[in-house]
Amino acid sequence: MSGLEFVVNGAACGVALEDPRVTLLDLLRDRLGLTGAKKGCDRGQCGACTVLVNGARVNACLTLAVALQGAEVTTVEGLSEGGNLHPMQQAFLDHDALQCGFCTPGQILSAIGLMNEGESGDDVARVREGMSGNLCRCGAQPGIVAAVQEVLQAHSSGSR
Repeated sequence: MSGLEFVVNGAACGVALEDPRVTLLDLLRDRLGLTGAKKGCDRGQCGACTVLVNGARVNACLTLAVALQGAEVTTVEGLSEGGNLHPMQQAFLDHDALQCGFCTPGQILSAIGLMNEGESGDDVARVREGMSGNLCRCGAQPGIVAAVQEVLQAHSSGSR
């Protein structure tokens, strides 16, 4: 058994790991009750489990929790501030970038990760490529791209 100390959505978190093979996704969902990250393919192919670790997007289903000692993890539950939605969350609503909603948390966090990587939103093809690790089976892709593009453009012009 090993102890894990890390930060989740801005709050310090300490957990005992009985099994070093526990994934970040299972830790978040089963132990911490943060169910925003979805268990889709459990193979890193669909992106439904995307979260941010130290600002970078990762597939939580492929990340061992034990590797997160001292890391900062952000899930969709930690994006809003003082009851205000994160600009990316608001853009998804404004552009009707969701249908069933299953992929939406992973899409939003992946888009924020793309923004953190310094990507600009001027080119639709670059946004599509940057978001290609996150699948939407419902056909909301045009709205997703428009939402991501809007926030990336605003971010690159200096307003957030």
